[in-house]
Amino acid sequence: MTTNKLEGAGGIGLVIIGDEILSGKRADKHLPKLIELLQARGLQLAYADYVGDSPDRITTTLKRAFASADIVFSCGGIGATPDDHTRQCAARALGAELQLHPEAEVLIRERMQEVAREQGLSYEPDRADNIHRLNMGVFPAGATLIPNPYNKIPGFSCQSPGGGAVHFVPGFPVMAWPMMAWVLDTYYSHLFRVSSWVEKSVIVFGAMEAALTPLMEQIEKTHAAVKVFSLPSVDHPGYGRHIELGVKGEPAEVELAYPLLLEGLKSFGAKLGPELVRQ
Repeated sequence: MTTNKLEGAGGIGLVIIGDEILSGKRADKHLPKLIELLQARGLQLAYADYVGDSPDRITTTLKRAFASADIVFSCGGIGATPDDHTRQCAARALGAELQLHPEAEVLIRERMQEVAREQGLSYEPDRADNIHRLNMGVFPAGATLIPNPYNKIPGFSCQSPGGGAVHFVPGFPVMAWPMMAWVLDTYYSHLFRVSSWVEKSVIVFGAMEAALTPLMEQIEKTHAAVKVFSLPSVDHPGYGRHIELGVKGEPAEVELAYPLLLEGLKSFGAKLGPELVRQ
């Protein structure tokens, strides 16, 4: 899979697919894990979409992802049961044909043979259920594989002519998480910014966000390479009602912008609490 078109990627996104998440039968664990995986590599998640098992909605969501310049992870719905629509929707979104990936077929057959041996049975390649399992390797034409260290059943990656790349992994965390890490380390290491991203913030008491907005806008105007953030809280166990106000970005830029933030806050007469640093 080529990644040259992703040098200027617009962002990193996440799509979670499955009625069980939206109904509350299962809690999504992929969002916090992907955030963790990205932070360890100096990257950030730009957005997350949750979609039920509706083929039309899945297709629309994937079309939007492929039309972007984003790196997107899609979790769930790549199995071979009637409620798994992701593979078909990916093909529809790309306008591509579905086909059995030859390397995926080899891996799936190897897995079926292993399961048969574990159960003390002979492997019957032409048995109806074994033939059906090969559907888990039917991907849009041109897809590349994402190895699955748990049971060999691969995920897949697709890239549109416009540059958007979507990486499809199972919904099971034990499979999805190492597969997402593999994608990041294999295709996107050139984007990693380890030790080159920092946040500096301060706890502000007795101020309103609206009153602080002009200061935030001025700092971003003066230092376009940083982002100013404001996180209000009304019931923090340690600080009570407060705002965490800070800047984040490249360390050198943050070192220039953060003192201006503090000076601006002092002009408001706001009471300042602890200062925080996150890398």
